[in-house]
Amino acid sequence: MGNTAKLQLHLLMTSPVFLSAIFSWLSAQLIKTLIRLVSGRVSSLKELFELLFWKTGSMPSSHCALVVALATSIGYRSGIHSDIFILACCFALVVVRDAVGVRRSSGIQAKVINEIGFVLSKKEMPDFKPVKEVQGHKPLEVIIGSLLGFFIGTAFSIL
Repeated sequence: MGNTAKLQLHLLMTSPVFLSAIFSWLSAQLIKTLIRLVSGRVSSLKELFELLFWKTGSMPSSHCALVVALATSIGYRSGIHSDIFILACCFALVVVRDAVGVRRSSGIQAKVINEIGFVLSKKEMPDFKPVKEVQGHKPLEVIIGSLLGFFIGTAFSIL
């Protein structure tokens, strides 16, 4: 790796914008995992790792934490009048709306479709293949994730 590439990597890894986004996502995933662990809803080590790094849904929203931290830290660094901050805010609004609206609705619909399919398959109807149930978020999960992102974005920007 050349000196220019090393410098670019160093600048990325020390960027408050990058760090706030990554740290907020990891923090939300950790909180989500701890909540599931404490409530006894983790059944295997594989599920624990999926929760930590990949699983969506539940409290708090890691998607919302990430995009709000991103917009917040960009606002601090570039100013709330900047084009990049406005872009980040619009991006955050799309993600937040998707988390609480579209993904939640499609997840509820998928669950009902699966329930109907299983009932019909028991009545000797054609074999039913369940559809994927994508978990969206309840409004409180989005609010908590967004607050987490705002505070982490602020912390990385002013400290």
